[in-house]
Amino acid sequence: MESGAATRSSKTRAKGGQSLNKQRTSRTGTTAVDTAALNRLLAALVSMRDGNFRKRLTVSGDGVMSEIAAVFNEVADRNLHLTGELSRVRRVVGREGKLTERLEVGACEGSWAAAIDASNALVDDLVRPVSEVGRVLSAVAEGDLQQRMELRSQGPEGGGHPLRGEFLKVGRTVNNLVDQLSTFTDEVTRVASEVGTEGKLGGQARVRGMSGSWKDLTDSVNTMAYRLTAQVRDIALVTTAVAKGDLSRKVTVHVAGEMLELKNTVNTMVDQLSSFSSEVTRVAREVGTEGEL
Repeated sequence: MESGAATRSSKTRAKGGQSLNKQRTSRTGTTAVDTAALNRLLAALVSMRDGNFRKRLTVSGDGVMSEIAAVFNEVADRNLHLTGELSRVRRVVGREGKLTERLEVGACEGSWAAAIDASNALVDDLVRPVSEVGRVLSAVAEGDLQQRMELRSQGPEGGGHPLRGEFLKVGRTVNNLVDQLSTFTDEVTRVASEVGTEGKLGGQARVRGMSGSWKDLTDSVNTMAYRLTAQVRDIALVTTAVAKGDLSRKVTVHVAGEMLELKNTVNTMVDQLSSFSSEVTRVAREVGTEGEL
């Protein structure tokens, strides 16, 4: 860049009629620069400041302005590369859902490369919990309730750090969901096995901390088991009484559907047995005791 003295001297003319606006080096080492070139550089810097990284300077000659133009163009190229990569990855990852896409470093080094590495690390940190949630929910959809979401972010080389903030909240919520599903499934399976297979009536699902629809499901299973137990036990009591000669008992439990048909069948059987028993008793008394043949 020219000094203040060089700027002032550029307004004068050298011997022989040549303008000092043309770039040259004086005996004191001060470089004079063409005012038009400075104006072009200023306009390009303003464009870069305002976010326009497509502005380029023409590189011509071997002077300092040519070097400045070349360096400016390189800075603009690297800014354009960085913003372009950010836009591309944002579109590919955020909209197209390709979670493995990352920024390409390109011809960058130093803080440029560090900025790209930091951006890739940010994408990794955002994508990893999403991938974990997808993995666990896919396992749940396939009936695998053994999977849990990792609450520690794993780095590419085995390192990592614990999840924090919203990521930790999501991880705990997913794991609690799987835990509740697993507990509920275990209890329903146990009650169904005890009642339906082993014949142990009266089984109830015991699940702590349930609320909302989970509690409604648990209550429905327990209600079903309770009513089935009450129906079977009432029928068993009546048939046991019949086997012991007590024909005065009837199935009284409230039922519907096929269980109602079974209830009516048992009660009809008891009525018929009672009538038959009464008739046999009457005939035996009349013939055997009263002698009425």
